[in-house]
Amino acid sequence: GPHTPRHISQRDGRIGSCHVAGSRPFKFGGSSSLFGVFASSSWPVQHISSLSLSSLPVASGMAESANGGVGSPRTTFLEVYSRLKQELLQDPAFDFTEDSREWVERMLDYNVPGGKLNRGLSVVDSYKLLKVGQKLNEEEIFLACSLGWCIEWLQAYFLVLDDIMDNSHTRRGQPCWFRVPKVGLIAANDGILLRNHVFRILKKHFRTKPYYVDLLDLFNEVEFQTASGQMLDLITTLEGEKDLAKYKLPVACALLISGENLENFTDVKNILVEMGTYFQVQDDYLDCFGDPEVIGKIGTDIEDFKCSWLVVQALERADENQKKILYENYGKVDPTCVAKVKALYKDLNLQAVFLEYESRSYKELITSIEAQPSIAVQGVLKSFLAKIYKRQK
Repeated sequence: GPHTPRHISQRDGRIGSCHVAGSRPFKFGGSSSLFGVFASSSWPVQHISSLSLSSLPVASGMAESANGGVGSPRTTFLEVYSRLKQELLQDPAFDFTEDSREWVERMLDYNVPGGKLNRGLSVVDSYKLLKVGQKLNEEEIFLACSLGWCIEWLQAYFLVLDDIMDNSHTRRGQPCWFRVPKVGLIAANDGILLRNHVFRILKKHFRTKPYYVDLLDLFNEVEFQTASGQMLDLITTLEGEKDLAKYKLPVACALLISGENLENFTDVKNILVEMGTYFQVQDDYLDCFGDPEVIGKIGTDIEDFKCSWLVVQALERADENQKKILYENYGKVDPTCVAKVKALYKDLNLQAVFLEYESRSYKELITSIEAQPSIAVQGVLKSFLAKIYKRQK
């Protein structure tokens, strides 16, 4: 697998040695894609395995979802967003003023449904795969969509606050919420609202379900791991469980509402760990070599002194003169310095190194997936791998 970076020293301006910290995979310096690494510890709670929060879209249905035609999964999913939003705006627990209701609605529309929605849609798609051969009724589809939107709400919460902490400029091709005129640091409170909305939705629609406590534990565990990873990102250049902790969420949600005991899916967790590591290596690669028009943001890992997969690979292959170039230019915002680092990456042929890693990882993942006894689970995992393999954003 990839060499996992441990730390780059910012205090003395030198790039330090990198090595694996225990058996825990780390996110390699991409910004907050929220596809992160999760801890190698045992399942956090009974019935809650550390399956992770990332998109697990099914191959059949995602094309339809992407088209968004009448009756498509995406259209149905967006209709559920409108319903959940109206429920929150009419929540009797708070006496909204007209201005406050307008603010919350604008904030939600700006931050929650603006992405690709892969994470949320993947709950529905995974649930359908796990229930193959059974026709789902409207209530079952609504509950699956609602859990998908809880993930999208959680994603929005993390991104709003992460953008403030990282002093970012754009998100999903538009200004970060806190940079919108008249918003500013009100966005911090908006992030807290987004977080609370998740649990308002869960309480309203899942309180009577036998797996309600498991859902609460699952979302709380993901939030704790993500916040802990964000702390590492802020106090060092190492990014920890910031992202892959949530790689489990769509699959875990789909398994729970299917009536499964997540303790029976340790092997699936391990596959998702490897898939998440692969995703983060992709993230680091795209931060440097991806098209900003396609990925929706300008990569800044070099300027931000991130301990990314690319710089680790560069350190392993560079001679003394090339290491000197890295020491003198990495972590500086000067475009000339950034260009020198990127030129060095090209001289070291890191694009070919990445392609070889990508191909090897894909073959290993397919072998692991096909060893799973459940054909339905194989379908869920294969469909997600198909979605991220050779992705461009």
